[in-house]
Amino acid sequence: MTNNPIRAVIFDMDGLMIDTERMAQRAWQRAGAEFGFALPDALYLQAVGRTAVATEILFREGLGPDFPFTEVYNRKQHYLYTAIEQEGIPTKAGLLELLDLVDQQGLAKAVATSTARVLALRKLTAAGLLDRFSTLVCGDEVPNGKPAPDIFLAAAQQLGIAPEECIVLEDSLAGIRAAHAAGMRAIMVPDLIQPPPDSAAMVYQVMGDLWQVVEFLSEGTDRD
Repeated sequence: MTNNPIRAVIFDMDGLMIDTERMAQRAWQRAGAEFGFALPDALYLQAVGRTAVATEILFREGLGPDFPFTEVYNRKQHYLYTAIEQEGIPTKAGLLELLDLVDQQGLAKAVATSTARVLALRKLTAAGLLDRFSTLVCGDEVPNGKPAPDIFLAAAQQLGIAPEECIVLEDSLAGIRAAHAAGMRAIMVPDLIQPPPDSAAMVYQVMGDLWQVVEFLSEGTDRD
């Protein structure tokens, strides 16, 4: 991945661009409690960045085979939709300035999210971001979700940019693993999860917020 210019920026959505992970966690835990299941914080954090299919496997492993995933998921969706309608979705600090800079520099950009398209469109619309992206790849549109590289490779293909010329902005470990597996430079901007020591080989850089990404790209995109 050395000596390749940056020609595209691929954005994760939840926890990276929009502050929704805490909303989702509250919705999951409220829904689980209604069905008699306490959803530990540690278990939820393992699901961050994963598709619904992968989350079902994870929750059944952690909570038992009798965990009524579909019923809890549907109730969770109801609570999440209600929260979005009532509270809106705040964007992360520095995001709009980062999007403006990406456009000014003529870089391609895409969203690659584990969220299913129906909900992703709803979230991006609520956050006022839908018209900022012409390329959107969702978790229900690829064979394998993060940490597999499928979603990022699909985004790069749609953009017409080689993977080694893409950087990925992610907040989840699953997303970082997926970007690394895709041969892309992964920048982690932590939200609920801090990068563990063993992730250093997969992370190109760790940045505290999107303002630091603005500074990074302002210094130029012709770098290794």
